[in-house]
Amino acid sequence: MLVVAHRGASGHEPENTLLAIEKALEMNVDAIEIDVHWADGELIVIHDRNVGKTTNGQGLLSKLTFAEIRQLDAGKGQRVPTLDEVLQLINGQCPVNIELKADKTVVPTLALIEKAIKDYHFDYNKFLVSSFNHHLLFQVKTLNPAIHVGALTASCPLDYAAFAEKLSAYSVHIDVDFINKAFVDDAHQRGMKVFVYTVDDEDDIIEMHHLGVDGIFSNYPTQSLLKIAHLTSAPKPEAPLR
Repeated sequence: MLVVAHRGASGHEPENTLLAIEKALEMNVDAIEIDVHWADGELIVIHDRNVGKTTNGQGLLSKLTFAEIRQLDAGKGQRVPTLDEVLQLINGQCPVNIELKADKTVVPTLALIEKAIKDYHFDYNKFLVSSFNHHLLFQVKTLNPAIHVGALTASCPLDYAAFAEKLSAYSVHIDVDFINKAFVDDAHQRGMKVFVYTVDDEDDIIEMHHLGVDGIFSNYPTQSLLKIAHLTSAPKPEAPLR
C-alpha cells in the first residue's frame, strides 16, 4: 500500500508549499499530491479558490493578480508556489499527483509535464493527473493518452468504478468515508488502482490495508509508512474489517 503525501507533508508544514514538499521528500514518500489552480496566467499550487483558506490574504484567486498572490504568506513565511517551482524541487525524485482544481488548467499542465520530462528528470510514469471535474480528465486523455489520470469521487456510485473506466483512468480516488470492499473489488476487476483520501487515523490505515487498496493519501506520511510496514510484516487477521 503506497503512501502519498497529501498536499506535501501537510501535517508538518504549511500545505502545498515548497516547505511541505521538501519535508515529504525527506520522508522518502512513495509520491506527492498537490493541487493546481490557474490564476492570472500562471499555474499555482493551492487548494482553494479563496486565498483566505490557506494564506493571510482574502478574496478569490480570480480577482487577484499573480503579483498579489505571490505577496501572500501561505504559512511560515512561505509564498504560494507555481507548479513549475514544485516540479523543479521534486526533480523526478518521486511520482507526482497533480490534482486539477479548476478550468483552464489542462493545456498548461500538460505543457509543464513535457517540460519536466525534458528538464527535471521525470517520465510519464511519474505523473498522475486527477480531478473531481471529469471533463478535465477527458480532455487530458484526449490531448495526451500517455498521461495517467485518476478520477476522484466523494461518493460510492451505484455502478462503483464504472465512471472511472469510461475515462480510461489509471486509478480511482475515493473518500475514506465511502470506501468499501465491493468498490475496491470492482475497480480492480476493471484494471484500476484504488487510492483513498485522507487517511491519517491508525484504525483507518489498518482498515485500508485489509480492504486491499493500493494507496492512501496522508497528511502524516512517516506515521503512515511506519504503520504499513508493521502491518505488512505482521500475520493477517482471519477476516477483513469490512
